[in-house]
Amino acid sequence: MQLSITGQHLEITDSLRDYVGEKMNRFVRHFDELNTIHAVLHVEKSHHLVEVAVNARGIQLHAHGEPANMYAAINKLDRQAMRHQEKTTDHHQIDGGIKTMSEKP
Repeated sequence: MQLSITGQHLEITDSLRDYVGEKMNRFVRHFDELNTIHAVLHVEKSHHLVEVAVNARGIQLHAHGEPANMYAAINKLDRQAMRHQEKTTDHHQIDGGIKTMSEKP
C-alpha cells in the first residue's frame, strides 16, 4: 500500500501523520488489495478540509470532510468504507457461513 499525505496551507505534524497512517492502515481489513491512498489536508481560515482518495482492487472511494477538526474529518472515511463493505456482503446463510456478493453459490 502506498500512502501519500499532502498539506495545503498546513504543515503536517508527526502526530497528524501518525494518526492518518493509523486510520488508513485500518483499510487493510476492509479491502483485499489496497493500491494507493492519497490524503490532502487543507486549512482555509478556520475551516479544516480533508480529501482522501482510496484506490483498491475493483473500487475507488473518495471522501471529502469539513467537520470541526482534522481528526473528525479523517474518521469520516473509515465510516464510509465500513458502509461500503456492509453493502457488498450478502447476509444470507449458506452452509453455515456468510458469503460475499463475489462468491458463487
